[in-house]
Amino acid sequence: MTASLLLASAILCEVSATLTLKRALDHPAMYAVVVVGYVASFFLLTRTLRAGLGIGLAYGVWAGCGVALAAIGSKVFFNEPLNGVMIVGIVLIISGVLLVELGASR
Repeated sequence: MTASLLLASAILCEVSATLTLKRALDHPAMYAVVVVGYVASFFLLTRTLRAGLGIGLAYGVWAGCGVALAAIGSKVFFNEPLNGVMIVGIVLIISGVLLVELGASR
């Protein structure tokens, strides 16, 4: 449970930092938020590994969820495109993450 919460926190920090990059283009002071978000994300990912989650599973979930949430967040916050092909890609990412998790539990 602890590892899952740490991993979820790492993902949220990484996605927040990534989405903040767009704002930082017009507001350079926001780069401080970007740096803090990425540092926090890597710190939490390290804690996730120390809590016992394997690197393959932790990184797969972190990266896959990060891509999917960044794509959704870019649509919500910046009105960037999110078309059918992209949605299929997000579904495939989620499917892949679930398969990695199922494989890791065996």
